[in-house]
Amino acid sequence: MVWKTVSAPAPSLLLLIPAYNEEQRIGPVLERYATQLPAGHPGPLRIVVVLNGCRDNTLGVVRAAEARHRCIEHLEFPAPIGKGGALIEGLKLAPTADLIAYVDADGATPPDALLDLVQRASTPGGADAVIGSRWLEGAEITHAQPGKRRFASRLFHLFVEGFFWMGIRDTQCGAKVMRRPAIEAIHSHLRLADLAFDVNLLYSLKRAGFTIQEIPTRWHDQTGSHVVFNFRTSLNMLLSLVRLRLLYSPFYPWLGPLRPLEKWLYLKLNAPPPLSRTEADRNGSR
Repeated sequence: MVWKTVSAPAPSLLLLIPAYNEEQRIGPVLERYATQLPAGHPGPLRIVVVLNGCRDNTLGVVRAAEARHRCIEHLEFPAPIGKGGALIEGLKLAPTADLIAYVDADGATPPDALLDLVQRASTPGGADAVIGSRWLEGAEITHAQPGKRRFASRLFHLFVEGFFWMGIRDTQCGAKVMRRPAIEAIHSHLRLADLAFDVNLLYSLKRAGFTIQEIPTRWHDQTGSHVVFNFRTSLNMLLSLVRLRLLYSPFYPWLGPLRPLEKWLYLKLNAPPPLSRTEADRNGSR
């Protein structure tokens, strides 16, 4: 009798792409991902664009891509909910896939770099989350960020380490792949709808006991970013870090009377307010 080795099927992959007014950039990005990912990942693939308060023709560009590629679809939220809010909504689809990934809509992470993360996350016994890093030795940066953005990034990193001690060099790189059980376990803990969402995600994974592997990635900074690093943006992100730290402190239940002030401050900063505990629990139960 000849025994045949039956290999396990390739895991299914859900790729989320949050998008805000990206009509000028997202078309070629979707084309590259829809053609190159199937060539490097034999498992089932869904690419879901989460439109967040778009006021341009991003939806029309995405629909044109959907007509060319069956793997592309979209979710649309007419009101601005922030990058983090878009990802929180998109991550509700986690039960439909084995691996859940997300990248930025600007195409800074090329498909082959994402495939590196997917392959590592697919390895049996590997980490529960595999994230790209622009700050580890071996990273390939073909077009660096402007000096002011690099300085703001490293300053933000110091605050993240001071508050959370995660030992992660680059929490903000827009290329991450997670396994379904990890996302399902921590989804109700995702509360930050702004650019500090990534810290919320990684800290929730750490606290829940899931493993995170950070690897050097390939990155090409794109022009036309909607994120302007000024005093308002910096204050918003610092406020979000403080809030996240307080969420896991014994003092948080005593801060209820300050919630209206907190929401007012976020709105004054033109930032999406964090989700309340009730909203987060409702999101996690869907």
